[in-house]
Amino acid sequence: MKSVVLFALLATSLLASPARADWKPVEKVESYAISGQTGPELYASIGQAGPLLGKGRVIAFTNFKLTWTRDYKPQGDACVLRSARPKLIITYTLPKPAVRLAPAVQRSWETFAAGLAAHEKVHGAAIVEMVRKIEALSVGLTVAGDPGCSKIRTELTRQLAEISLAQRQASRDFDRVEFGPGGNLRQLVFNLMTGK
Repeated sequence: MKSVVLFALLATSLLASPARADWKPVEKVESYAISGQTGPELYASIGQAGPLLGKGRVIAFTNFKLTWTRDYKPQGDACVLRSARPKLIITYTLPKPAVRLAPAVQRSWETFAAGLAAHEKVHGAAIVEMVRKIEALSVGLTVAGDPGCSKIRTELTRQLAEISLAQRQASRDFDRVEFGPGGNLRQLVFNLMTGK
């Protein structure tokens, strides 16, 4: 349970970090229905109904939609990106039992669900941090020999790809640890399956 609290605190601190601009992410939670009256039945239903990601289903998923309002300005023979304001919507997709559970199973489920939500919040915090890095890199970017402000867009895309790839790799690494031996999510699944 300590690790669940730690992940929740980490996610909260990252999401509440001082803003470099006056924007905040919009966070939404969507659920998908699962069935069952025991931990093993609930987990089996997650395997059948969980969100599709790649070739298989996952327990939960954090997705985001990111759009930008950017102000490109010619400055002599160059182009400067004067401002970049993001609109970030983060959506957490989590399982939810479709029917009322027996009290003991409900307690076990609530512990599992809280830990799972805390795990996904860490992914959300990493997405927010990625957007802040993009914002920091973007504002003030200058490309010489670009009075029409066309080359700067290509250069920006090239530089931002590295940030995006790093965030995706960090997300995969985090999941690998969480599901690995002694990992928090592996323990949460074990506890759900055994009724702890």
